[in-house]
This record gives sequence, C-alpha cells and structure tokens, in this order.
Amino acid sequence: MLPQTLAGFLYTSTDNSRRGQHFASLSGNGAAPFDLSLPYLHNNKDDKGITQVDACNGLLLYRRHKKNKVTPWKKEDDFGFVVCNPAIGRWMELPPQPQAPPRRYTYITGLAIDPAVSSHFHILLFEETYTGYYITGVNIYSSRTGAWSHRDSSGMVEKVTLFSRSKCVFAGGMMYLMGNLEDINGEYVLVGVDMEGKVWKTICTPYVQRFGTIGLSQGCLHYAVASVGDYNAIQFTEIALWCLKDRDSKELVLKHTANINKLMSITGKMYVVVEIHPDCDTIFLVSFRGDTLAAYDMQHQKVGCILNLEKNTRQFLPYVPLFSESLADEDGR
Repeated sequence: MLPQTLAGFLYTSTDNSRRGQHFASLSGNGAAPFDLSLPYLHNNKDDKGITQVDACNGLLLYRRHKKNKVTPWKKEDDFGFVVCNPAIGRWMELPPQPQAPPRRYTYITGLAIDPAVSSHFHILLFEETYTGYYITGVNIYSSRTGAWSHRDSSGMVEKVTLFSRSKCVFAGGMMYLMGNLEDINGEYVLVGVDMEGKVWKTICTPYVQRFGTIGLSQGCLHYAVASVGDYNAIQFTEIALWCLKDRDSKELVLKHTANINKLMSITGKMYVVVEIHPDCDTIFLVSFRGDTLAAYDMQHQKVGCILNLEKNTRQFLPYVPLFSESLADEDGR
C-alpha cells in the first residue's frame, strides 16, 4: 500500500496500419506488469475496440468505440470512456457525456487522480471551435458525483490552440496541456485548469517555439525542452529542465541543463524528450525513428538505461502501479 515507483512506459506502435500495445519496462526483465490486452474490457459484442488515451498515478483511461446503431450510414462511431486499475483488475465505465454543441468538437482528454489526496478521479474533455480552433471549454467527469459537467473557458483571457496530440499532466490540483497563442507569433504556452473548470491560466514557455514536453516530477509540474541548436534542421544537443515555482505561479524556473552529445555518441542517434521521471530529475528521450528509449540523469549528467522499442512508436504514458481497492462501480467490478 506504500507509494510505488515508476515501472515503465505504456506505448503504442503502428505496423501496416495495425496498432499494437507495448510496455517498456525499467526493471530490466522486459515483462509488462499486467496483461496489456486487458481482456475484461472486451466484453461487449457492440464494441469496435478500445484506444489508450491517458494514464495518471496508476489508473488508465481508454476510449471505447461502439457501433453507431442510430445512424449506421455515418462513418463516425459512438464512443465512451473506461477507467481501469490494471494492478488489481478493477474497472468502471463512465456514463455518456452530455452532447456538445454542434459548432464544437471534443478531442483531447486527460485523466486526473492523486491517491495521496483522494481516491476520486476526474476526466477532462477539452472543447475547441471549428472555426478558430481555440479552447472554448471543458467537459468534466467527477467520480465523486458520478456525473459530467460543462464549463466554458471564460476565465482564460488568451485564445489558445491546443496541439493536436497535446499531453495532459495533472499536477498540484490542475490539469496542464501544451498549445500556442492564437496570434501572429504563435508562442508556445502551457494551459492549466482546475478540476472544477473555474480557474484557468496560461504560462509562457522558454525559447518561444521549441520541441518540449511536460510531466509531473517530485510533486511539481516540470517542462523539458531542447534549449539550443539548429531548430530548422532539428539538430540540437542540449536539454533544459524547468519546473513551476509553485501552484499559483506562472513562472518556470530553470533547474538543469545538460549536453546529450555523450548519449548520441553511444547510440549514433538523435533524440527528442518525451517523459520526465516522477521521482527525480531524469528525463526520457526517444530516437527520431522511435526505436530506442534512453534515460538521462540531468542532475548527475549520466546516461541511464537504453531500451530497444518496437518500430513506429507513439504516445508514451508513464505507469506507476496503484494497489488500491477504491476503483469500483456500483456492481463492484
């Protein structure tokens, strides 16, 4: 029942238009800590499959695709969400969300839970306009109430367009995503919103426009980014690690910079940052071809484990086991 450490990363790969689920283990044995096929989630004949969406502190979020029986001539399928705890094999299906207004669409979704604070979780489904493609609001599911609610983004002054595959990170009671300002410069920013959808904030990122990622580490929001180099040719050798000063702050503070020439000389590959260790100042990088995952200790300037991956990898999600019995619906599943 004690807090667990990072076991590895869930990721997907595509091969000839087929998607596979994989696990990159940090223990060295290469074994996944649970059955990645999650057979107990495939129990409905009307299902067309599930898609991995997000992970947060031991819980996993999946989108369940269903056959469209109402308007079968349309290509769009119905979908719902399922949250599961694979460490103990428990899961629950969320109720259908309220219909979004026709002029908007919902796409980017994040899962939020902090077991040290509460056993309840939230799902945030962000809305953007068709025309301007900037955030207009968020649909929020609360496991405490068992219902969805909607909040608009009137509390946010700036108009922000989310990245198409924006990563969601829950830190300090707020969900953070990456996007860019809807203006001529298009500066990259971090967007934060609380679990009630009432408090919104934007945080300017260093270097205006650079490849970077966000993550929860040591209880704080962190941001890792390529700090120098030839941006146009995508050639850079230095990485900078920043953290949010505190929950109410809009300022990122520089923690470490590191040169990854040694890593590239060992493997002969170029890398991009994809994850940050939840317990220390270690970053994880994936090669441009997506076939290698490497760890780099920013504090001690050391190369850590280097793992071979499946080809054409995408969407890395950190997995920390959660041995809690709290996730169950009314049927006790």
